[in-house]
Amino acid sequence: MMAESNGNAEARRAELGLLLGELPDPSEPISAEKVAEEDRGGYVLEKLVLGLNGIEPVPAYLARPRDVSRAVSAVLYNHAHGGDYELGKDELIRGRPAVQAPPYAEELTRRGITALCIDTWAFGERRGRTESEIFKEMLWRGQVMWGMMVYDSLRAVDYLAGRGDVDAERIGTLGISMGSTMAWWTAALDTRIKVCVDLCCLTDYEALIEARGLDGHGVYYYVPRLLNHFSTAQINALICPRAHLSLAGQFDRLTPPAGLDRIDAELRQAYAEAGAAEAWKLSRYRCGHMETAAMRAEILAFLKKHL
Repeated sequence: MMAESNGNAEARRAELGLLLGELPDPSEPISAEKVAEEDRGGYVLEKLVLGLNGIEPVPAYLARPRDVSRAVSAVLYNHAHGGDYELGKDELIRGRPAVQAPPYAEELTRRGITALCIDTWAFGERRGRTESEIFKEMLWRGQVMWGMMVYDSLRAVDYLAGRGDVDAERIGTLGISMGSTMAWWTAALDTRIKVCVDLCCLTDYEALIEARGLDGHGVYYYVPRLLNHFSTAQINALICPRAHLSLAGQFDRLTPPAGLDRIDAELRQAYAEAGAAEAWKLSRYRCGHMETAAMRAEILAFLKKHL
């Protein structure tokens, strides 16, 4: 894979965006209502309702460091799926079984980083309709569920970048499982994201097909005609030359090893040609679909270096 020129990368981003179905107008202003604020000891938690898509409100949590008098770096934290539709954005403050303790709200704010997590469609305070019901209605309307989820995340970046207490030049994104996939899609589409960290879902699509792993994901994951235009590596190459750390479990059925080999080889080449070989890293651990303590340490060190 050759490194993309800036012009070609922008064209490819536009092409990728067109595959995401009929999306809301991104020129519409974002609204934000703070419905509560809590002092949680090590950080302040803002409970927000954001207007991102013009269709339904988006509940969100923003965890910010206490007593900070300057604009700080920020991370868009993307929650996982795991069939737990109740958890949603609460993963940021409560964690989940597949993620190490303490929750990322504590880890990030302790290091002077603000974290934002939104409820995606069907999760948290947006639940009440099944994923299948939402997918089917969107399909009728020419929308793609994954496209609408990504759209909300991109608008969440708009919200973060517009906050006076956030340094818009230092925004990263992070997530595990579905949140991992959201991290690299969002970073590929939005160059304002300077650092991408994804855990346990850098999945090569063709390798997933070969391994008969398609039922490992819900219907939300599938984008019509995607494989006619992009491989997983080609989407991730749009993040180059920005910092990107991917962490995978060797026994994780959602990331077949042959696919990881393919992605790693292509991204190593792309980053080397861009003169940024040190900005891409794929780390593999002897575990399944989970974050280990060693993974957590590597993530925090990567964020410290690049964000």
